[in-house]
Amino acid sequence: MKILLTGATGYIGKRLLPALVEEGHTVVCLVRDANRLTVPSSIRNKVDVITGELLELESLNSIPDDIEVAFYLVHSMSHTAKDFSNFEKICAENFVGRIAKTKAKQIIYLSGIVNDQNLSSHLKSRLHVEEILRRSSVPLTTLRAGIIIGSGSASFEIIRDLVEKLPVMIAPRWVNNRIQPIAIYDVIYYLTKVIGNPGCYKKTFDIGGPDILNYKQMMLQFARVRGFKRFIINVPVLSPRLSSYWLYFVTSTSFSLAQSLVDSLKNEVVCQNDEITRIIPHKCVGYAEAVRRAFSKIAENTVISSWKDAWITGTLHGNYNEFIQVPKYGCLVDQRKLSFEKPAQEVLDTVWSIGGSQGWYGQYWLWGIRGFIDKTVGGVGLRRGRTNQISLKPGDPLDFWRVILADKDNMRLLLYAEMKLPGEAWLEFKIVKHQNGGELIQTATFRPNGLLGRLYWYSILPFHIFVFRGMISNIVNRSSDKSKKLQSIPQRLETKY
Repeated sequence: MKILLTGATGYIGKRLLPALVEEGHTVVCLVRDANRLTVPSSIRNKVDVITGELLELESLNSIPDDIEVAFYLVHSMSHTAKDFSNFEKICAENFVGRIAKTKAKQIIYLSGIVNDQNLSSHLKSRLHVEEILRRSSVPLTTLRAGIIIGSGSASFEIIRDLVEKLPVMIAPRWVNNRIQPIAIYDVIYYLTKVIGNPGCYKKTFDIGGPDILNYKQMMLQFARVRGFKRFIINVPVLSPRLSSYWLYFVTSTSFSLAQSLVDSLKNEVVCQNDEITRIIPHKCVGYAEAVRRAFSKIAENTVISSWKDAWITGTLHGNYNEFIQVPKYGCLVDQRKLSFEKPAQEVLDTVWSIGGSQGWYGQYWLWGIRGFIDKTVGGVGLRRGRTNQISLKPGDPLDFWRVILADKDNMRLLLYAEMKLPGEAWLEFKIVKHQNGGELIQTATFRPNGLLGRLYWYSILPFHIFVFRGMISNIVNRSSDKSKKLQSIPQRLETKY
C-alpha cells in the first residue's frame, strides 16, 4: 500500500517508518523540514519525503492523491504555546480536509488512554483530535496507549533519570496512580497490523502490556532490573507545580513537558477495551522485559529515536535551513585556529564524539555551572546528552545544543544553542586539510538581543579563555599520536561586530 506518515520525525514516526517498509509498503513522509528526516539508505527507494505544514492548509497540496492509508502521529506534548489545544485542533482539521480529497481508505491515529472522567488538558485535546478525525469521510482507526516504554521515550528516560540519580525519592501522591505500560515494540506491531484490516475500520482500541502497576511499582521494578536498591517516600503536600519543578530539576525534561506530564499523571491510564486482542491476537511484552530490551538498544547504540529530538526552543521553529549559514553582521565572534600534523580524520572523530558522557573536552565544572544556571532559568541544561554516542545527524540534541549540520565529507559540525540566552548562539567546528595534516577552526558566534545581550557576552568573555582555548587544544591533543610533534600556530581570538 501507499501510506502517508505524518510525525515522521517524532519518536513513534521514526520507529514506524522502517517497520512499514519491512511490511512491503511504500511510504510518503510529510515533514515541515526535509533536512530533519534522515532516511536509511537501505529503504530510501521505498520512501518519499514531502514538505508541508499542518497549520497551513494550502501547503498540504503536496500530499499525493493516490495514498491509501494515512497515519496521524502529531501531538504537542512539549509544545510551548499556551493554546496548544487550538494548535492541535487546526492541525487535525486541515489534515482531515486534505485527506478527504485523496483516495485514502483509512486514517490511523495513536492517542492516549482516556478512560478517566476528569482528564488532563492534554488528554482532553487528544480526545478532541480523535473526534475531529472521526468526523472525516475516511474511516478512522484509533489506538489508545498509556505509557510507552522504549529506549528514548520520554517516560522511559524520565523514570531512568529518577531511578539512577536518586537512592531515596520524596514522591508526590500521583506515584500511587495505576497505569498499564506498553513496550514500543508492541505499539509498532499494532500500528502495522491494523493497516487495511476491515475489522479495525471505525474502531477505537485501548492497547497495553500485561502489567498493571502504579508509578511507584514501575520505578522500583526499573531499579531491580538495573540492580539498584531504591526507597520511595510519598509526601501528599507536593502540589502539581512543585511536582513539575521536581521532575524538571531531577530529570532531563523541559519544564513545559514536565508540566504536561504532571498534569496527565493525575489520570489512571488502564485499558478497558480489549477488543483488539480478539481481532489481532498478540502477546505483549511485560514491563520488566520492555526495560531490559530498551537497555540492550542503548548498549548497542541502536537507539533510533528519542523524545529529545523534538524542538524545544522558542527560536528554532522546525525549519532550520536559515540557521545553516551563520550570520556575519551584528554578531560577536570568538574564533580559534589550531594546526596539527596527523590524519584529519582522527581530529574529526574526536569532534564527532563531543558532548554527552564525553563532555566538552575540558573545564567540565564550568560547563556544569552553565548547565545548572540554564536549568534554574527554565532551560534544558546539560542532561539531554546525545541520542547516539557514535553518530551525529541534523536535528539531534547535544546537551543544550541542537545539531544543525553534521557534514563529515566537508568536515563541518554546526551547533545551535537551545539554552536560555539574551540572543542566538552557534558553535562551529571545521577542519581544513593540509598536505601533512590540517587546521581545526573553532568558531563561537553570538547574535545579541540589544544591550542585555552585549552585556552578557562581555561578562562571560574571560571564561572563553579557559573554555574555548582549552576545548580546541584538547580536541587536537586527545586525538594526537604522541610520536608526532603537535605544531600549532598562535590561537587567534577575533571579536567583531
